[in-house]
Amino acid sequence: MRSQISSLYLTVTKAINKGHKRSVKAKKNILASFVIKGGSIAISLILVPLTINYVNPTSYGIWLTLSSMVAWFGFFDIGFGHGLRNKFAESIAQGEYELAKKYVSTTYAILSIIIGAVLLIFLGINPFLNWASILNTSPELGDELRSVSLIVFTFFCLQFVLKLITTVLTANQEPAKASLFNFLGSLFSLIVIFVLTKTTEGNLIYLGAALSFTPVLVLISSSVWFYTHEYKKYAPSFSKIDFSLAKDLMSLGAKFFVIQIGALVLFSTNNVIITQLFGPEEVTPFNIAFKLFAIVTMGFGIVVTPMWSAFTDAYVREEYDWIKNTLAKMRKIWFLAILASIGILFASPFLYDIWVGDSVEVPFALSAAMCLYVVVAIWQTMHVFFLNGIGKIKLQLYMVTATALLNIPLAILLGKWFGLVGITMTSTLIFGVMGVVFSIQTHKLLNKTAKNIWNE
Repeated sequence: MRSQISSLYLTVTKAINKGHKRSVKAKKNILASFVIKGGSIAISLILVPLTINYVNPTSYGIWLTLSSMVAWFGFFDIGFGHGLRNKFAESIAQGEYELAKKYVSTTYAILSIIIGAVLLIFLGINPFLNWASILNTSPELGDELRSVSLIVFTFFCLQFVLKLITTVLTANQEPAKASLFNFLGSLFSLIVIFVLTKTTEGNLIYLGAALSFTPVLVLISSSVWFYTHEYKKYAPSFSKIDFSLAKDLMSLGAKFFVIQIGALVLFSTNNVIITQLFGPEEVTPFNIAFKLFAIVTMGFGIVVTPMWSAFTDAYVREEYDWIKNTLAKMRKIWFLAILASIGILFASPFLYDIWVGDSVEVPFALSAAMCLYVVVAIWQTMHVFFLNGIGKIKLQLYMVTATALLNIPLAILLGKWFGLVGITMTSTLIFGVMGVVFSIQTHKLLNKTAKNIWNE
């Protein structure tokens, strides 16, 4: 038995260390990410019923809607995060480490200024916002929701700047280390929520504080560790802040900014639309189905995340054969993702039963719609990561802008016709169209037949 384990270990090690240096690094990060994110997925699945039981399905739906609305303010980075990701990777590929440090320092400075101003504005207007009306719930919850929103938004602003450490790690093709932060944040959140269930009655304020504070604590600790150890030469420094580099970051970042706003509409408005059409209690089954099938998208995300910066590195070095081979392998993984999604669909009634019991009912039709959405979204994501990595995103900018304008009215229309299934159908249609367009663009770029907007 011991010899068989040893033989298997050697085989796996040999497979991982085979190939281009860039591929080896990617495979090591993918393997580590599967372990880390597998733990994160398990924790998130445990956290859902624990949280629902701590409050109730309606309050949980309110929390999901509120947290997704606060996340909208993430677009205030104006694309600097994505700009840093590409510029940092380019600087490392060209051996310009001092320039990489300047990009890091400047991005920290700019985002701190931006989010500081946003927080001050929010502090001024929050007392006048009618959160009960915004979240379509009981007026008696107004004061509680105002306090929750203040807590969640304040900690979000801290995460806004602190999460740049994950951008730096990912840009250096080490996403496994970045994903470790999410795992630790989720783990600590689970521990805190479990303690709350044993020591307090259900309370949205406690829930919001617990789920908002723990990620910030992890990011602070991680930033201190990495910037005083292996990433010390890239650590942000006041003396290295160079606002003249903002133009370089924004030349690509501005396009990413518009794309982020579009993505914000595409990804983050469903909870609000559902709340307004059907009430906050319907947000819960929708998100239960989404979280179940998100196991597949998260698994695929583990594979593609290190590819963004790897594509940047390969494109700068003009290693096109490596890019083609990598995309071919990613398409094979997509087929496996389809099989996994179908398997989860047919097992979903059983999985829901052991996961959340009878506290939440999820229709099979909603699960089927979510399964199709996942398959389409993964196809689109695969090509988007390649295009983002090489900076050919002008067509994506136009497509995301156009579909973002269509998303809300189409979701409302299909939602009224087909309920929660209609909301999911909207996302599937939109990502399906974009997936086809971006796959065509990818083909043109790799075969050097891309012209005009296809090559911008």
